[in-house]
Amino acid sequence: MLENYFPVLVFVVVGMAFGCMPILLGWLVSPHRPDSEKLSPFECGFEPFEDARTKFDVRYYLIAILFILFDLEIAFLFPWATIFKEITATPEVKLFGFAEMLVFIGVLVIGYVYAWVKGALDWE
Repeated sequence: MLENYFPVLVFVVVGMAFGCMPILLGWLVSPHRPDSEKLSPFECGFEPFEDARTKFDVRYYLIAILFILFDLEIAFLFPWATIFKEITATPEVKLFGFAEMLVFIGVLVIGYVYAWVKGALDWE
């Protein structure tokens, strides 16, 4: 019974070796000479202006969430576009497939217009 799990054990050990060996090898071979230049904070070649923990405006997050939301909804158009020839090939499904996509795009447009009217896309 346990001999069935031996290939899994070998797979885990080889995977761990492939993951840990480069890190261990880099730590053993690399030179350890820290100086002030290596330990300084890096931000485009100059010292940072202010603390990195400053709070962002809520509008930034709102626009980011809206972008992700509409981006993911647009991604649902790709499966429909890939089977478009099959949809249009059968007459009884042709009108249903077209109406279904019109409803989806309509809901998407209504959501976009709602966000626009509420001022979620305005940046002041």
